[in-house]
Amino acid sequence: MPRLGFVGTGWIGRMRLQSLLEAGIAECSAVYDTSPEAAAAAATLAKGVTVAGSFAELLEADLDGLVIATPSALHAEQCLMALARGKAVFCQKPLARTRAETLRVVEAARAADRLLGVDFSYRHLAGMARLQAEMKAGALGEIFAADLIFHNAYGPDKAWFYDVSSAGGGCVMDLGIHLVDLALWLLGPGEVEQVTSRLFAGGILLQPTYVAAEDYATAEFLLNGCHLRLCCSWNLHAGRDAVIEAHFHGTRGGAAITNVAGSFYDFEISRFTGTSRTQLAGYPDAWGGRALIDWVTRLAADNTFDPEVAQAVQVAEVIDRMYRR
Repeated sequence: MPRLGFVGTGWIGRMRLQSLLEAGIAECSAVYDTSPEAAAAAATLAKGVTVAGSFAELLEADLDGLVIATPSALHAEQCLMALARGKAVFCQKPLARTRAETLRVVEAARAADRLLGVDFSYRHLAGMARLQAEMKAGALGEIFAADLIFHNAYGPDKAWFYDVSSAGGGCVMDLGIHLVDLALWLLGPGEVEQVTSRLFAGGILLQPTYVAAEDYATAEFLLNGCHLRLCCSWNLHAGRDAVIEAHFHGTRGGAAITNVAGSFYDFEISRFTGTSRTQLAGYPDAWGGRALIDWVTRLAADNTFDPEVAQAVQVAEVIDRMYRR
């Protein structure tokens, strides 16, 4: 089994580690976090886990791959350092804060010929692969419009999320990026055109260059002739914990990914023809760790570079254009 190290063992890092251990497909050899308490808590999840005293010490360990779940400002540099040591990398989204940083990481992985993965977890909802296959086969006809929505009624609980220099942006970078990736993955590669956006903080329209983290955003863009509209927010009065939806409208049918009753975890995926609805997948569905599990499965078979990860560069470009940078 691949030997992995984890850097960043806060809530999301421990959740991903727990999912991996339950799958039984990799060994967690070492962990590191700037919080000794967080590192110690992660080390209790499995036997024989070494707690490294620094990131440099973690990189010295005999590891096949590194899982990164640190604040966004650290992602690019930590990925580059790990790849330079010949280690495969799986990183929380965003892979980096800008297109330029993202491209550096992807090209470093290509040069090192090491597997690089990003935790775009919504691709791995039950039924999503089937929906992608049906859309590519033309089951919806010509897809001409899509509506992407992600409202989180609470917002992040860490101060760095609200610092644009650290996070790269606000709710678009935190939430909207998931739906931009999902749309590009479902609709296929193509040229993104006519990106426009309006960003707000505390109900006030922000003006570029953006120095405050937005808590509400709308954006529009074209991909392969499809008109996509994005809306995302933190701390919105939404009447529920979360609204997470993606609706695709085609000439022969429609499809939707929707969260259920405000849940962050329960989703339904459906296809529509006229007034009829076919459910492709539902809940319960333990999807949270599947992106990591998929990466580890591929790592165990072949640790070399997978060009599919280059989509992260286009996602970052779309996000950059929404921030007008």
